Amino acid sequence: MLRIEHLTKTYGDKKAVDDLTLHIQPKEIFGFIGHNGAGKSTTLKSAVGILPFDSGTIMVNGHSITSDPVTCKKDLAYIPDNPDLYEFMSGIKYLNFIADIFGIPADVRQERIHRYAAVFELTADLAQPISSYSHGMKQKLALISAWIHDPKLIIMDEPFVGLDPKASHLLKEMMRDHCDRGGAIFFSTHVLEVAEKLCDKVAIIKQGKLVKVGTMEEVKGDDSLEEVFLELEAE
Repeated sequence: MLRIEHLTKTYGDKKAVDDLTLHIQPKEIFGFIGHNGAGKSTTLKSAVGILPFDSGTIMVNGHSITSDPVTCKKDLAYIPDNPDLYEFMSGIKYLNFIADIFGIPADVRQERIHRYAAVFELTADLAQPISSYSHGMKQKLALISAWIHDPKLIIMDEPFVGLDPKASHLLKEMMRDHCDRGGAIFFSTHVLEVAEKLCDKVAIIKQGKLVKVGTMEEVKGDDSLEEVFLELEAE
């Protein structure tokens, strides 16, 4: 679903991502762990075509993000760590705008908007301008917009930040359901307890380099993910 091969991205003299290779398969929830500035967001932004990179290849469902970006973007959804929404729009206008971009038929979009807005208890707020939304409400709206076109691959940067416990639980269920239906999810998080319980596979990045990757059991063994992460950070 997502193949990142030998990705390298440099800012000036600093290698933000250094020869990174990761493969995310269908039906996998893949967690991406690292301290602030480790290269997580740079990797995610490169994978969705926002950032150009110096070398390497990124393939989304068999298509190159550099040579065939439009095809790739039809198959994916991306939620940044701070959703940057069109705040002059109402919630419903924004969701319809996203649905228009992806060519979602009216009956299909209405059903999905109704379903996901009800799940996140956002239905009553969709007529309000996004500028009036709290951070958590904006995050919920961004999540609905990501799921609305039923993408094969969903990439998220710290998706649980700003969500209340109930919304976080609902998101976990949506992520698992998406992968059970054949999709894939690649997301970064600092909430290691969530990653440990939720992820099928996990990768740990440090100073732009991949230091550990595998199934959750392969990575953590008999320890907790937090213990493994802190040990690697101390080395």
